[in-house]
Amino acid sequence: MSPTDDGRSIGQLVASATTELSALVHEEIALAKAELRQDVKRGVIGSGAAIAAGVLVLFSLPVLSFAAAYGIHNLGLGLAWSFTIVGAVHLLVAFVLLLLAKVKLSRIEPPRRSIASAKQSAAVLSGVKPHPRSSSVKRTEPTAVEPMSSSSA
Repeated sequence: MSPTDDGRSIGQLVASATTELSALVHEEIALAKAELRQDVKRGVIGSGAAIAAGVLVLFSLPVLSFAAAYGIHNLGLGLAWSFTIVGAVHLLVAFVLLLLAKVKLSRIEPPRRSIASAKQSAAVLSGVKPHPRSSSVKRTEPTAVEPMSSSSA
């Protein structure tokens, strides 16, 4: 082996490169873990805020419904008719949302390209033959285990 310009042999350079590459990989993994932790923390905080907002909206619906019904009642309509109007509006909105959901869900199709690719891969792999074992390796069949008699217990 001939020494390089800085006096280290090729073996020392390879060892140094391996050590530095290993350190680089470990540092990259540590960086990825730190970034993932930060993203998970943001996701948890964002999800918690969204859940809290959903709960507040859910609790505000009855209050706003009562306010709407009493507002209609103040316009001169009977209280029963006011609540009926508010209930009917809620049912109408729910029906429109249900129709929207039905339209969107009916457009869902199976992943045709993925299925075709999987079938193609299966067809290619079905034609592959296993690698023949060498003749020096003997296959041993498992031996049957005899059941223990109750007297040997």
